[in-house]
Amino acid sequence: MFAVIRTGGKQYRVVQGDVLEVNRLAGDAGASITFSEVLAAGGKLGAPLLSGASVAAEIVEQGRGEKVVAFKKKRRKNTHRKRGSRPYFTRVKITGITGG
Repeated sequence: MFAVIRTGGKQYRVVQGDVLEVNRLAGDAGASITFSEVLAAGGKLGAPLLSGASVAAEIVEQGRGEKVVAFKKKRRKNTHRKRGSRPYFTRVKITGITGG
């Protein structure tokens, strides 16, 4: 059974046992969390959310991703701008899907 969850402004299709990286969530490694914003589960669609459905997950690690570089240049104007950032992420493992 799969579910579609929403977290950090993004949607993810998950199955029990999946490991995915989401935007930073509060908690330490080993802590369990629950995603209550379930858009679809077990072939049922919500409007927009499914009531009573939830997805349980365990935090595997907290970290920072690879550097993302934004380079902007205007040709022949001797103008350019380079910015970089390393976004924070939380790696979670899906442990269970209830409801739906």
